[in-house]
Amino acid sequence: MRVSTGARATLDRVAAIEVIPDQTIRVLDHGFVRLDASMADDLSVVNGARVSFARRKLEVDEADEGLIRFLMRDRHGTPFEHNAFRFHVRAPIFVAREWFRHRVGSFNEFSMRYARATDEFYVPEPEDVRTQVGKPGAYSFDPVDPAVAETTREQLQEVYETAYAAYERLVELGVARELARAVLPVGAYTEFFWTVNARSLMNFVSLRSAETAQREIRRYADACEEFFAERMPVTHAAFQASGRVAP
Repeated sequence: MRVSTGARATLDRVAAIEVIPDQTIRVLDHGFVRLDASMADDLSVVNGARVSFARRKLEVDEADEGLIRFLMRDRHGTPFEHNAFRFHVRAPIFVAREWFRHRVGSFNEFSMRYARATDEFYVPEPEDVRTQVGKPGAYSFDPVDPAVAETTREQLQEVYETAYAAYERLVELGVARELARAVLPVGAYTEFFWTVNARSLMNFVSLRSAETAQREIRRYADACEEFFAERMPVTHAAFQASGRVAP
């Protein structure tokens, strides 16, 4: 596949997007969650509910806070859908694949068909290297011996370097990027945009920040929740008070 010099420069520039510091929370070693834009506040919930009575509020008062708590507690969910969060996320592929199972939302992902793959991969901190104990669906996770943790990190780094070197050789030989990417492991980082309303965001957070979720995606769920709590504090407090179950 031939790519013009100008097009190649554009693609490589896209592949080298840097973390934008504003509204960004760094996650893991090379990842982040950035709130790219939002149309979300507690008033959107109030007016979504009060339109049933042909009423509209301009600001949230104590009665409206009580209404939000009632809606959450009694699981009247649709008023929580009249808002939107657009996140820009950088995460290991294995985290993204878990994330994409949450279908109520819109995703667009970085493409290794068109742009050069990143050379950054997830290497866990020593304290995050763990062993699993128990049966499927009921695992507990325990830390490993420090020597095992360091061996794990070294083995991952070795595999990543070997895989990326193979990827570069294939691309240099003229193999299409869409095929060369097959050598890359799921620890490679990817990027995507995710647009979601508060109701679906609460469902994501309730599942992916739970103790039973994988530790890595829990860190991303916590970052998303921080933005949610900042933009919709009354709704977030009601979510907490209702056992962190989405309405």
